[in-house]
Amino acid sequence: MKHLPDGYDIRYTVDEDLKALRDWLLQPGMLHWFPMNSGTELEAALLGWIGFCRFQASLTASVEEEPCAIGTLYLMPYKKVAHECLVKLIVAPKWQRCGIGSSVMRNLMHLAKKRFGIEICYLEIVEGNPLEAILQTLGFTLVAKQDMYFKEDGRYFARLVYECILSEQPFLRGQ
Repeated sequence: MKHLPDGYDIRYTVDEDLKALRDWLLQPGMLHWFPMNSGTELEAALLGWIGFCRFQASLTASVEEEPCAIGTLYLMPYKKVAHECLVKLIVAPKWQRCGIGSSVMRNLMHLAKKRFGIEICYLEIVEGNPLEAILQTLGFTLVAKQDMYFKEDGRYFARLVYECILSEQPFLRGQ
């Protein structure tokens, strides 16, 4: 595991983190990894993403108290599917490849299991996303590939769906 930067911390996400989330997504190339466009689509997605902070189902990583990543558990509203959740993760471009994504994912997985009783986490990414290596390292397995999931600049990209069964993760056992 990479050494995390000095001043690194993780806390529950707050509404004020919306600005950082928006700023990261609007940086050149970042929206490629997410299925929404800028404008109205982005604003609707941001509200959904940040909205789970009211349930303490979202974590914000920071370096020297400046947000650098946000990970959110999209909790399911129905009892029959409350044992699983979708996960979203973004790391600010300047902090990518520093171990922060792995750290936030580990903490989210712990939060999912211990606070919410989640058994299975899913994460959807666009093919080629650098997050894929982190997911595989943390015990996620590819369970679906949907070709031609979205179209950007005349090109199609596949959606990859990864699954993690939390009870099978060694770092979560006994917790």
